[in-house]
Amino acid sequence: MLIGVSARIYYPNAPVLDLGGVWTRTLHYLEQSVALWLIRGGALPVMVPAVESQSLAPIGRTDLHHYAQALDGLLLQGGNDICPATYGEQTLRPEWAGDAVRDRYELALVNEFVKAGKPVFGICRGMQLLNVAFGGTLYQDLPTQQPLAGQLHFASSDYDRNFHEIEMAPDGWLAELYPLGRRCRVNSIHHQAVKALAPGFRVEARCPHDGLVESIWSTRHRFVAGVQWHPEFHPHGEASVFDDRPMLEHFLQSCRDCRAGR
Repeated sequence: MLIGVSARIYYPNAPVLDLGGVWTRTLHYLEQSVALWLIRGGALPVMVPAVESQSLAPIGRTDLHHYAQALDGLLLQGGNDICPATYGEQTLRPEWAGDAVRDRYELALVNEFVKAGKPVFGICRGMQLLNVAFGGTLYQDLPTQQPLAGQLHFASSDYDRNFHEIEMAPDGWLAELYPLGRRCRVNSIHHQAVKALAPGFRVEARCPHDGLVESIWSTRHRFVAGVQWHPEFHPHGEASVFDDRPMLEHFLQSCRDCRAGR
């Protein structure tokens, strides 16, 4: 299986150390843990370059169409915030301005894969992007807009070792994959979250402590879904956290079924 992965983007004008060399260039990258997660499922990850009309070598809609036709599914990586203007809001603080360039690129990518009938799966920012792509909105910052939830969902000192419980909705996609228990622990690395759910989507899991959305599923497509946590960061075989393998296997099986024309 060839699974397209949206690129994360490094911009040289960001406030970082002056490292010189390649760091003076715009970089598109695939995080190793995401690649390994797909490889463990028997798939080959293929990063789709984030080149758009403002770049030196523009990529047209036809080219994205070719990616959607050639690949079996799409995985949206985590990363930078989504620009509030992308979902029709003004940015409340400059540091929450997000990445409008990546937003445009990923929205076009999702559109082409959905039109091609290919499965799309979003991780963290990727889930938020899917919600926005189909008409939903986000909290720009949980600590200020939902103070009770803020500390629970992001702890900079712990990063991927920050965990909380989720509870799956009954009779949903996740509940069907995990019939033995609806409560489990997942990592949490986000300060933004789903506010208004996109039309045509169903909430698959919530945080029981504050009700925040942790997973969504489209009721209008073969497979368009997302999770707020990072499955690629969960230690393999650790019994105390969520076992993401059935979820990955279902996504990849949907990609196989699509390839087979079923």
